[in-house]
Amino acid sequence: MQVLPEGRLAYGMQLPVQSQSTIYAESWEADAGPDDLVEIARAADRAGFAYVASCDHVAIPRRLAGAMSTVWYDPVATLAFLAGVTERVRLLSHVAIVGLRHPLVTAKQYATLDHLSGGRLVLGVGAGHVEEEFAAVGADFERRGAVLDETIDALRAALGPDEFPVHHGKTYDFEGLGQRPRPAQERVPVWVGGSSPAAVRRAALRGDGWLPQGDPRDRLPGQIARIGSLRAEAGIEESLTIGAITEPLYIGAPSWEVGRRTLSGAPEALAESLREYRAMGVHQIQVRFRSRSRGELLDQITAFGADVAPHLS
Repeated sequence: MQVLPEGRLAYGMQLPVQSQSTIYAESWEADAGPDDLVEIARAADRAGFAYVASCDHVAIPRRLAGAMSTVWYDPVATLAFLAGVTERVRLLSHVAIVGLRHPLVTAKQYATLDHLSGGRLVLGVGAGHVEEEFAAVGADFERRGAVLDETIDALRAALGPDEFPVHHGKTYDFEGLGQRPRPAQERVPVWVGGSSPAAVRRAALRGDGWLPQGDPRDRLPGQIARIGSLRAEAGIEESLTIGAITEPLYIGAPSWEVGRRTLSGAPEALAESLREYRAMGVHQIQVRFRSRSRGELLDQITAFGADVAPHLS
């Protein structure tokens, strides 16, 4: 199921500010807030970005707070807020840890978001990795993979066209319970996150898209081939949206230290490098720009849309 324009490499971004892990957050984000998110989302909308994305964590334990921080905006609230100030860009949860909540609760939240945004939701889901978070809400951490598998099936029903969805499973069982409003989309696309063997299999067999987590370029072709094989063995003929997270980017010649992994340079050179993803079978890339301020980030987003994106086809 393709929800992005075919024939070219689409591009999206995970929003800054809304999650501030030390792995990727820039120093200026610590003092940023709603106004910054609005301007960034609007810039991405104008620049042709396929989606803006928001992460999901309920609570971070002290042992991880130093690295992960405790700044994690709620994705439903964040994406709904930004739906009201943008026009066309899709709204991606990357990723919703749906095992932390009953699927009817998740369906109510995201169906409302899709309804209010006019059908712009892409529901990205993942298993999660913080054990204390599961314990705090009474969710099963050890069985989170199996629960996620069933939850995807339950969400397919609960986000489908039926006002009274039906699901009978080992963990969840519901029937005769109505939910409105229904999603604006006939079928909400579900993209599955993760790069472990179990996550790749889940994406291949249950997803409309795959959101890898940190796979370097040289590992992607093998992962994509495995997804293709799994779908062929299962007789699944629908297309699957393959994603990739690129290296950090900086358009132009930086006058400051942007990090050794960062791709920088002229727009044509960056586009040439990014087109390699398309050659591997990737349909959409998630980009992140190095920046020292909101203004610099806005300039980078605008330059990408105007000067790099036209060369991605």
